[in-house]
Amino acid sequence: MSRADERADRVSETTASQGLASTLRQDEIARLMRRRGEESRWWWIVPTLYIIVLLLPIYWLINMSFKTNGEIVSSLTLYPHAPTLANYRTIFTDASWYSGYINSITYVVMNMVISVAAALPAAYAFSRYRFLGDKHLFFWLLTNRMAPPAVFALPFFQLYSAFGLIDTHIAVALAHCLFNVPLAVWILEGFMSGVPKEIDETAYIDGYSFSRFFIKIFMPLIASGIGVACFFCFMFSWVELLIARTLTTTDAKPIAATMTRTVSAAGMDWGLLAAAGVLTLIPGALVIWFVRNYIAKGFALGRV
Repeated sequence: MSRADERADRVSETTASQGLASTLRQDEIARLMRRRGEESRWWWIVPTLYIIVLLLPIYWLINMSFKTNGEIVSSLTLYPHAPTLANYRTIFTDASWYSGYINSITYVVMNMVISVAAALPAAYAFSRYRFLGDKHLFFWLLTNRMAPPAVFALPFFQLYSAFGLIDTHIAVALAHCLFNVPLAVWILEGFMSGVPKEIDETAYIDGYSFSRFFIKIFMPLIASGIGVACFFCFMFSWVELLIARTLTTTDAKPIAATMTRTVSAAGMDWGLLAAAGVLTLIPGALVIWFVRNYIAKGFALGRV
């Protein structure tokens, strides 16, 4: 065999081995892609199941709100066979029901405004100044938030009874401030600490008074923090039952306390209770929708 033939054989062998290696690499890549596709499908399945588990109680609540008590008790169905609006009609026509919603919204808004207004100057002081015992005072504020509402129910009742504030909106709003002001201070202090102190100094050099600087310059810079603080104050006051029920009797009774009226000697009015629950979810959902971007910024700063 000549040298040219040997060279041609070696070239053909090299080409064949390269082709085989290329085929093996393509097969390996295909296997990896298939394995990654299977793993990605599992990654989609797990969050989907988790979301279904979270949304199932809400769907079941809505489902029950359109059923009669007889259908709710007699069978377990995924949808109402004879949908009815009677439960919602009762809530919107019965004064004791819709007044409960009005009472809840009234003292929740009052508490939210008072808590954030009180927390803003306190949070500014903690973020900008250092004084003796500042860390201990800050920790003491947070310990008030850690205590359960049952601890303060009786003291609040005796105090407000002496001042004639029982069964008023302001009584519940002020009582909830004990829990919401520390939380609002903690949230706002984190946002304020992220604003450079040079902005304060520049504003004072330009002739701004503290009140003008705080309202026109500083508050817009921490608007996301104010939104997050308002959200958490709203949600606590909206769902809190023990103190609100202890401090109210008839005129200022919240919707959470009104919902307990569905229990009677005749049994539980499940449909009416479900309809009230659906309507109770709506304000919280709206608040979450409007402050969702602010909450995301709060997560980024580590204060939510």
